[in-house]
Amino acid sequence: MLKIKLARFGKRNQPHYRIIVNEARSKRDGAYIDLIGHYAPTQTPKILEMNMELYKEWLAKGAQPTETVAHLAARYESGNPFPAKKAVPSKKAKAKAQEAAEQSKAAAKAPKKEAPAEVAVEETPAAEDTKPETSEKAAE
Repeated sequence: MLKIKLARFGKRNQPHYRIIVNEARSKRDGAYIDLIGHYAPTQTPKILEMNMELYKEWLAKGAQPTETVAHLAARYESGNPFPAKKAVPSKKAKAKAQEAAEQSKAAAKAPKKEAPAEVAVEETPAAEDTKPETSEKAAE
């Protein structure tokens, strides 16, 4: 019986996988019949590449995918296998947002003060000779 499964490669704590077609009883990382794709879960963003034509061809020939491979194939067909996660605000950010919301509610409830009436300011005519006389006295 043929299986479509993951073969592990990479360093310790840095795995990447090949999506392969192999005999069900053969070793996980041994020789394989066909290579269908790659999966790198530790990279940011995660990488998933599959040849869906080959995948469907092997399914038609009777190969059985493992649960993980079937799940990855379904995600790959959806078009966006690994959507970006929403940023989760920290406790401090939540507290600041809540405090700002409370302040805005309090400001909305408080009666608004009227702006003071504008005071008319009279303009004085500019004097043409506004030079200080101290310089003349210093010259004498």
